[in-house]
Amino acid sequence: MFELDGPWWELPLRASLVYLVLLLLMRVSGHRTVGQFTPFDLLVVMLLSEAVSNGLSGGEESVFGGLISAATLIALNLLVAFITARSQRAQNWIEGRPVLIGRDGEIFAEVLKRHHMPMCDVERALREADCDRQDMKYAFLEADGKISILQHSGDADAAARS
Repeated sequence: MFELDGPWWELPLRASLVYLVLLLLMRVSGHRTVGQFTPFDLLVVMLLSEAVSNGLSGGEESVFGGLISAATLIALNLLVAFITARSQRAQNWIEGRPVLIGRDGEIFAEVLKRHHMPMCDVERALREADCDRQDMKYAFLEADGKISILQHSGDADAAARS
């Protein structure tokens, strides 16, 4: 139950490789896939489940092996959070950046297609912001998959649009 089948260092190496590959795949998949989770949270939840499942189910992996993998995944998640908190470049690459999807009442259909975002999600965000399309100044697809709507403010902007 507690005896490892192979060398202990193989588990952190496997966990690190899987973490990095899945992080890259999630980053390539774009904003829409991630939804409300940050990429790190979703990745850790998925991998922790897989890391401890063999130890709990009595398979070939030991409990100790599952715990080593789980500890490695948590450490990698903390490392990525530490790096992204201190480096804007790393944060932009790993977490992504907001994308402008509309301006001055116009929604950019090609940008929505590129990010696999249906128009109905933009329309829902406009309703939630209590904003008519013509009152929309900017619409952004945030890195976490949410849509932010900024409205024109007051008479100065209304006069500028006329």
